[in-house]
Amino acid sequence: MVGAPAGTNHGDSDNLHTWAVELLATIRPPLLTCEPVLSEVAYLLRRLAGGPVALIDLLTRGLVQAPFRLQDEAAAVRQLLGRYADARMDLADACLVRMSEIYADCELLTIDREFRDVYRRRGRQAIPTVMPARRPR
Repeated sequence: MVGAPAGTNHGDSDNLHTWAVELLATIRPPLLTCEPVLSEVAYLLRRLAGGPVALIDLLTRGLVQAPFRLQDEAAAVRQLLGRYADARMDLADACLVRMSEIYADCELLTIDREFRDVYRRRGRQAIPTVMPARRPR
């Protein structure tokens, strides 16, 4: 599963891009995500020429799929938003946590450490994540 990108500073962008390119070269499609994540990604790509179109191309080529249907999972997502209200969980994060419950054999690709450090699936289970190693400060 592919998670929503968290805000990064420009110094991290090149390192994160390299990490993502190397990782994606090792993964067999399709990558699963949800429409709230796609919306966030399209927003972040809006200033790159062809960025949102390239995202849609990934969908039409079947490399990325969004099988999650929020209407079907609204009650579970609402419960997650309530449970993590203090952590300021957004809709995309709640959908991804729910997807981690539905697709239990998948790993979440993300740079958002809340998925490892804060959020839990089924109340107590860690969410399997793949993320870049912490950089020394």
